[in-house]
Amino acid sequence: MSALLSLGPAIGRGARRLSQLALNSLLPPRCLACGDTVEQPGALCAACWRGLDFLGPPLCAVCGLPFAFDMGPAAVCGACAGEKPAYDRARSVLRYDDGSRGLILGFKHADRTEGAPAYGAWLARAGAELLADTELIVPVPLHWRRLFTRRYNQAALLAQALGRQARLPVAPDVLRRRRHTPSQGHLSAEARARNVAGAFAVAPAKRHLVADRRVLLVDDVLTTGATAAACAATLRRAGAAAVDVLVLARVIRAQA
Repeated sequence: MSALLSLGPAIGRGARRLSQLALNSLLPPRCLACGDTVEQPGALCAACWRGLDFLGPPLCAVCGLPFAFDMGPAAVCGACAGEKPAYDRARSVLRYDDGSRGLILGFKHADRTEGAPAYGAWLARAGAELLADTELIVPVPLHWRRLFTRRYNQAALLAQALGRQARLPVAPDVLRRRRHTPSQGHLSAEARARNVAGAFAVAPAKRHLVADRRVLLVDDVLTTGATAAACAATLRRAGAAAVDVLVLARVIRAQA
């Protein structure tokens, strides 16, 4: 009997592998970016993988802007030296460019949510420094009208996947977007800041979750940082001890 019990987990894993192989034969897994056939679900083809620009040191100690040369671990970019953002630190996985745009837009607008587990693993690697201090993960919220039409919040999916990777609590309903804001896609940095000013609030019944805690704010793309700054300021007013930001991709300022 004990021998049979010890075989149980192995039999279960084998059954899951066979089920996955059968499913893949009927519905071959597709590249998250271009849709070509790949070996396993949630993967990229070789060409799309080569097209991604993963960000890492050297970078600004505050906003995570990549530097061309290593200026030391405490170096900050000119923008952060002139005016510190409302958040403490920000890090990102990818540069938002032609190589990553299709990946991000597919995840955000085209129901390509099967990539969330892979993106969670990427976020965990890129944000390891931030996660070491994190006590609570909070996604940037969607207004209920946009959530109704899109059916899911891509930031919440990323936060949940990251929480599973990092084994940290996720609070998807701490922040709420209390007014419907126009899309930020074609707005200037100044217009983006005006667009999201006062747009976020912490639910009164959830304030105890953020009080005196180090919060990690998760989103899909960091462009000018207006949304992240507005959310961070809202969390700080609710009592958060610190607010860091982790995103899947960011626009490099020279391209913004």
